[in-house]
Amino acid sequence: MRSHFKGRSILAGIAALAVAAFGAPEARADKLQDILSKGVVRIGVPLDAPPFGAQDENRKPIGFDIEMAEMVAKGLGVKLEMQQITGANRIPFLLTDKVDIVISVMGLTPERARQIQFTAPYANTFLAVYGPKASAVSSAETIGSARIAAAKGTTQELAISAAAPKASLMRTEDDATAAAAYITGQADLLATNSIVAQALAKQNPSKEFERKFTIRRSPAHMGVQMDQHNLVRWLDGFILFNSMNGELDRLHRKYLDMPMDPLPTL
Repeated sequence: MRSHFKGRSILAGIAALAVAAFGAPEARADKLQDILSKGVVRIGVPLDAPPFGAQDENRKPIGFDIEMAEMVAKGLGVKLEMQQITGANRIPFLLTDKVDIVISVMGLTPERARQIQFTAPYANTFLAVYGPKASAVSSAETIGSARIAAAKGTTQELAISAAAPKASLMRTEDDATAAAAYITGQADLLATNSIVAQALAKQNPSKEFERKFTIRRSPAHMGVQMDQHNLVRWLDGFILFNSMNGELDRLHRKYLDMPMDPLPTL
C-alpha cells in the first residue's frame, strides 16, 4: 500500500514539473461568458431571404430571423450587433470569428456539422425546386437541360449538385440573385426554401411558383463555433423556452403564415 501511494506521488511530481516547464494547456475561450462580459452579441442574419430576412422601405432589417436575433440578445441581456451574411459566407463568418451566432434559415448537413455546432431547430421548412406549371420536371432525374438557379453554398445547391451532377446549375452569390434569375427568365427553375418560395409567389403574382419536386425536409437551425458547448446549450434552452411559451408559434404565424408544427430534436 505504501509503495502504491509513493508511485502516485512520483507521478504527481512529474506532472507538476511538466506544467512548470511547459505551462498548463491553454483553455479555450467560453463564447457565452465572453458575450455576457462584453455586453454584446454578434449575430449573422440574412437580408436576401424573405420572410426570414429582408429590408423594409426604410432599409430596416425585418423578418423571422431578424426578430429571432433580437429575442436572443434580449434573452442574454446584451446589445445586439447584427451583420448581414449570405448562404455562401455563413460558416466562414463563424470560423473566422466575425460573428458569435448565425441565425440564417440554415439547414443541418453532416458536412456542415463537421465544421460548426448546430442548435435544435427553430423553424419548420423544406427545400424544393420550383418552376412554371408547364414544366415537365418532376424529379432530379428529369431536369434535363433546364437551367436551375440556386444560391451558392446553400443546402439546396449542394443537394442538386449531388443528385443531378450534369444539371445546368446557375450558382448565384445569394438567394435574392437566384430568385431574380428565375423571375426574369434567366433560369427555368428555382431551388430554394419552401417559405422563401411562398413569399416570392406573393410578391410576384404574375410568375408561377409550382413545386416541381421536394429535395428534402430542412428545418432551420442556429449555428455556433464547434467548441462552444455552453453557448449552444444556452441557445437550445432558449429555443425550448420560446417553444413552450408560444413565441416561436407567434413568429411562424406572423412570418410563415402557419402554426409551428412539432419540430425534430437533435
